[in-house]
Amino acid sequence: MSPEAENLAAILARIDAARKGAVRPAPATALIAVTKTHGAERIRPLLEAGHRVFGENRVQEAQAKWPPLKSEFPDIELHLIGPLQTNKLRDAIGLFDVIHTLDRAKLADALAAEAARGGTVPDLLIQVNTGEEPQKAGVVPADAPALIALARGERGLTVKGLMCIPPADVAPAPHFALLAKIARAHDLPLLSMGMSADFETAIRFGATHVRVGSALFGARAQ
Repeated sequence: MSPEAENLAAILARIDAARKGAVRPAPATALIAVTKTHGAERIRPLLEAGHRVFGENRVQEAQAKWPPLKSEFPDIELHLIGPLQTNKLRDAIGLFDVIHTLDRAKLADALAAEAARGGTVPDLLIQVNTGEEPQKAGVVPADAPALIALARGERGLTVKGLMCIPPADVAPAPHFALLAKIARAHDLPLLSMGMSADFETAIRFGATHVRVGSALFGARAQ
């Protein structure tokens, strides 16, 4: 078994244990294997082990490596978990199955315009900047209800849930709890939260998707 496949098995076991220990886990928790900076040679062992859910941070990087893999493994589910610029929108729509980073009205407008032109817009999650960090993408919590209403209502987009990245070096639990509270208030079933260092905590708060990279592949190249 490859190191990547061994790590995959260990993380899936930890997810299962965290779900069993949670008071009210989500109906299911999917592992998004984050493959930023990793090429096909690192991804293939996970595919051969049966894993199919992956995440990328950049549209251009994803375009360079995923089309051949998706052709070979048609059931791959690819998630965009990094910021989306409107000039990359059409490329992203053509490649990704889920976009986690809808965070502003301008992007909702662009997605709706693409849908109006006959494009198939993927399922969407709204990114919430729970720590209100100025350097980080995401709508601040106080503005999230308005963006949810705009995207789902006026723009007719398929918004399935919320995503967050808590501030570094703080306890993540309050941020996961806040995201879950906003999701419940708007009847949104999906919660993308938790990464390598805190995914077990996120599962306790109802994460439906956890985004794990370094625990699978080791530290990323800079």
